[in-house]
Amino acid sequence: MKMNLIFNRNIPDYQSSLSKVEDVLIKHNVDFKSMNLDNMEFYGDFTIVLGGDGTILRAARFYSEKSVPTFGVNIGRLGFLAQVQTDDFETVLDALLAGDYRTEERIMLESGSHLALNDFVVRGCNSTRASKFYLEINGEDVCDYIADGLIISTPTGSTAYGLSAGGPVLYPTTDSILIVPICPHTLNARPLVIPTVENIAVKTADSDLSVAIDGYSKIECVEKISIKKSDKKAVLAFLNNTNFYAILRDKLHWGLPAGEG
Repeated sequence: MKMNLIFNRNIPDYQSSLSKVEDVLIKHNVDFKSMNLDNMEFYGDFTIVLGGDGTILRAARFYSEKSVPTFGVNIGRLGFLAQVQTDDFETVLDALLAGDYRTEERIMLESGSHLALNDFVVRGCNSTRASKFYLEINGEDVCDYIADGLIISTPTGSTAYGLSAGGPVLYPTTDSILIVPICPHTLNARPLVIPTVENIAVKTADSDLSVAIDGYSKIECVEKISIKKSDKKAVLAFLNNTNFYAILRDKLHWGLPAGEG
């Protein structure tokens, strides 16, 4: 197995974690190439990513081009998409080299040439207050929102910003798209779950739109944005003993009584 080893220079003290992982790979005679997030290449047939969720999302989008599995090692904060910490990597590598893992295809959204594995977040371009957003699906007017913005999310992204904004948690391989208003100025605005065959468009009456992609890269000041399911899919790798519901409990304290966890 040839591996891409991706790291993020912007994470404090990344060098220590990188050195530990490189030492383990060398010890196990793994053919690998270390690459900064800004200089990724198609070298191996499996990708190890050192970082938080933002780093993993970006690498997974890049390697979706050739359906290369991506496996996260957390050196960020929450690391919801990451499997392990750096200190546990040697044990995990034994499992990966033995084929004791599974892969999951995750849907992505696209707008023109832009891909999102988590979400597109739409806000007013020049507004510091709520704007009026018009939601269209398949060219038909669906509803108007007076809100701080709209989140158009994949199931993978439902545990990210969409969750913070009051949206539901979707099982990550569900074939659906989630639309969540941010701080709507009404009590009857609710999140909407729709099939992935639908085509979404958003515009606003107040100003142009600013669109964040997976929390980072932006599309600035456009009159309207169209979003649909991409034909490309990200491929994430997970240890066979990984359970989505356990991750919810362990990392988001889902279902635990107040004060526990």
